[in-house]
Amino acid sequence: MELQWFEKYDGQRTDELIALENKFRKDSLVSAFERAVWQKEERLGADKLSDEERIILAVESLEREVNNGGYLQFFVNTPEFVPMIVEALHSIGSSETAKLTQKAIDALKIEGPLTISKVDEAVLLAAEEEDPDQEEIWDDCDQFYYDEIGDLSVLLFVFIKKNRERISIP
Repeated sequence: MELQWFEKYDGQRTDELIALENKFRKDSLVSAFERAVWQKEERLGADKLSDEERIILAVESLEREVNNGGYLQFFVNTPEFVPMIVEALHSIGSSETAKLTQKAIDALKIEGPLTISKVDEAVLLAAEEEDPDQEEIWDDCDQFYYDEIGDLSVLLFVFIKKNRERISIP
């Protein structure tokens, strides 16, 4: 039996969404968690999110952006998650993706601590310089992601279940 896509998040709590895992696709439930956490952030502010809730946003952002345009798109569209993404990937148990993502981040050639402003600066510099070696690294990382990783939703769903007490939605 093929599971359905969970269409509409409308205020379900953490345990209510988790309880739907045998009825709906896990990627659709993870997407619902992401929507719920974004709504929580809009309502209460980013400082009110738990580390686990931020991990949901970071991993889902990586997955969406890389699958739709590659690592460079992730860096451009969601630089706020770049400083935490490698640790977030380790947290959900995806060491392979963490290693790959670190390689893509290293290609940004950022010196010192990784910050949002340094990511923004590095992306602008990359656009200006058009370094073929840098582009090749990102192309290789993108291709490996598409071919070998592709979907982190099962790992992220397991992480959500394991950390349900720290994920407070709606």
